[in-house]
Amino acid sequence: MTYSIKEVSEKVGLSIYTLRFYDKQGLLPFVARNQVGYREFTDGDLNIIHTICCLKDTGMKINDIREYVNDIMAGPTTIAHRQQLLSEHRAEVLTKQQKIADNLREIDYKLEMYEADDSFEQVSREIQFASREKEQNHLENPYKITNKS
Repeated sequence: MTYSIKEVSEKVGLSIYTLRFYDKQGLLPFVARNQVGYREFTDGDLNIIHTICCLKDTGMKINDIREYVNDIMAGPTTIAHRQQLLSEHRAEVLTKQQKIADNLREIDYKLEMYEADDSFEQVSREIQFASREKEQNHLENPYKITNKS
């Protein structure tokens, strides 16, 4: 079974423009064209596009994705290089994931503080601390409410 670019766009959640852009960037060399020049996609093509989307969504650069796709096109002799590309990318994703987890902890901390019964007092203490610190360092205090005690 084959699919038009419109059908692929709907199936994979990419715009037709993005699919054409990927093709122009050399990411879709596996897609065939029919007798009138229209792209025709197969289920196998959709599998590779799924991988491309995964790599793009996790921050891999277009040049690196192209290199990976070129390795796919070259066949099984490139398995070691593919493994290296994906291992390096995986390490980058894990680093980003850790940073996101750290940031999420900070967001959760702030949400817990704002949801606490004494949130007004907690926020007031933070502002007081920051205001005192500005004053001690002879800096202008940008906080509107200082609640000095």
